[in-house]
Amino acid sequence: MGETLINSLTDWLRLFCTFLAFAVPYAVFKINKKLHDFGDPPWKRSEETSMGETRAEREN
Repeated sequence: MGETLINSLTDWLRLFCTFLAFAVPYAVFKINKKLHDFGDPPWKRSEETSMGETRAEREN
């Protein structure tokens, strides 16, 4: 009984941790990108960005 419970928990735990290993860095990357779009000073932006176009708009 206990072994079955431990085996089933490790399978779900492994899947959950694998998902987190992808989701957390991806979320940090997206948040950092948004913060840079809103917070970079004008002299640090490229010409396209300073004309009103954000980095996200250029990538699409």
